[in-house]
Amino acid sequence: MAFIDVFNGDADGICALHQLRLAEPVESRLVTGVKRDISLLKQVEAGGGDQVTVLDISLDKNRDDLLRLLDAGARVRYFDHHFAGEIPQHDLLDAHIDTDANACSSLLVNQYLDGKYLPWAVTAAFGDNLFVAATTAAAPLGLSTEQLEELKLLGTCINYNGYGATLDDLIFTPAALYRLISGYADPFDFIHNEAGYQQLLAGYNSDFEKAASLMPAYADDSHALYILPDEKWARRVSGIYANDLAQNFADRAHAILTEKEQGGYLVSVRAPLNNKAGADALCRQFETGGGRAAAAGINHLPAEQFDLFLDTFKKSF
Repeated sequence: MAFIDVFNGDADGICALHQLRLAEPVESRLVTGVKRDISLLKQVEAGGGDQVTVLDISLDKNRDDLLRLLDAGARVRYFDHHFAGEIPQHDLLDAHIDTDANACSSLLVNQYLDGKYLPWAVTAAFGDNLFVAATTAAAPLGLSTEQLEELKLLGTCINYNGYGATLDDLIFTPAALYRLISGYADPFDFIHNEAGYQQLLAGYNSDFEKAASLMPAYADDSHALYILPDEKWARRVSGIYANDLAQNFADRAHAILTEKEQGGYLVSVRAPLNNKAGADALCRQFETGGGRAAAAGINHLPAEQFDLFLDTFKKSF
């Protein structure tokens, strides 16, 4: 019997797995990648008696491989909050999927575990830019404002680490960062005692300072579009910078386009924080787009589709 853990390389995927494995420690094979590498089940071979746990990747984007694994006899447990489409009905599938704009995979795992490792779920919700949901979930913990800010920064940094075109762009590979985190049941111990976190925090602060100096390529009262250069720091910070803009301009939709070496753009979209809807619908109109209602992206936007994207972006919000 093999255990295989398949998880998004962002804060939500890492913290969701961490909660589960604190509660159910096993030796497992880790399957993950950069945040945008979501078609992860294609990497998995499993059959009768094997247990596959899937965290924070769209069922719709992995449907064929999910059905392949189920038909091969693998038992699959699935936690996610992205667009799923029709959820297969299968005796071997245990699906925990909620696409509500205030849900995230770590909060779903927290419910599954009856709140046993709630501080890590709060960390993930902050990392997923769900500040209100995170603060609400944290209420039973009785944390100080300073402690909440520490978890917010931790979640932001873990999420920041997942962005990039390839693993080479990242400060840590997601698997390596998960292994660092896996030694800490208490996130505050990780914050105060893990040297790797200080390395991650330094990278985040440096990259964010560069992004904050940029001016939008397009802006009006309801929209802002930024173009970032083809640089590692830009690819790392793109999604986190989009989240920060969304928090600071809650009535405005945002798009961050990062230039790619081979041409075209990597795109991050954030719906207005005060109306968290439409980002996924916008991005799915383009070939490599997907995500959730509040936050979505396009893995490759050809340069010749820039004007089409800008026009669609303005019409979508």
